[in-house]
Amino acid sequence: MTVKEFKNLERPLPSFTPELAALWWDFKGNWDMAHAEVDQLPGKLAARVHAYLHRKEGDLWNADYWYRRAGEQRPSYSLDREWEGLLERFL
Repeated sequence: MTVKEFKNLERPLPSFTPELAALWWDFKGNWDMAHAEVDQLPGKLAARVHAYLHRKEGDLWNADYWYRRAGEQRPSYSLDREWEGLLERFL
């Protein structure tokens, strides 16, 4: 699937991982649904998307906690670039 195809979907596909579904919901402007997809999941991949979502929300303390759980640091580049990088990782 291409990024363009992903962005044009009317809903997340059943085959999507929760992390990928979260990125889709976030792209469509539904932060709450995006957060619900990864909120209770274990693992570094879910933590990484969770971190991005809290960074986008503006809750940097909470975002940094989730970046640490993911074994990464908060990036210094834009949220758009971070989203694109995460999408590439999960596609």
